[in-house]
Amino acid sequence: MRAAFLVGALGMAAPVHAVQPDEILADPVLEQRARDLSKGLRCLVCRNENIDDSDAQLAKDLRILLRERLVAGDTDEEAIAFLVDRYGEYVLLNPPATGVNILLWVAGPAMLLAGVGIAFATFRRRGQAVAEGLSVEEEARLREILKE
Repeated sequence: MRAAFLVGALGMAAPVHAVQPDEILADPVLEQRARDLSKGLRCLVCRNENIDDSDAQLAKDLRILLRERLVAGDTDEEAIAFLVDRYGEYVLLNPPATGVNILLWVAGPAMLLAGVGIAFATFRRRGQAVAEGLSVEEEARLREILKE
């Protein structure tokens, strides 16, 4: 009983592909190319889901369009370039770090470094302000406490 439940649970945990039987190409080599390419293409409705896993109508249209381009004889690069020309680089799940996209690739780490620098400067300044604000008696008492 437990084994049957486990097998059923594992079957439900398998990846779900939204590719419909009427979309699948007769040529298994072309179909595999289409599947490989569609894993790198973003569903424009679901955002961070590839078109192979999305049930959205636009994802279905993109899958069909990709397969049409492959059947027409396009190379992988030509098919992807066609979709990028039509929908922009946003259709790529992993856009290249070139042109305007370089700003997006650099912005995150740059903001992190700027934040660390600001935090470091703030804490350093705060420590100096406390030390400068002590009277002679307070500094002497602080030294005594630190020796203990």
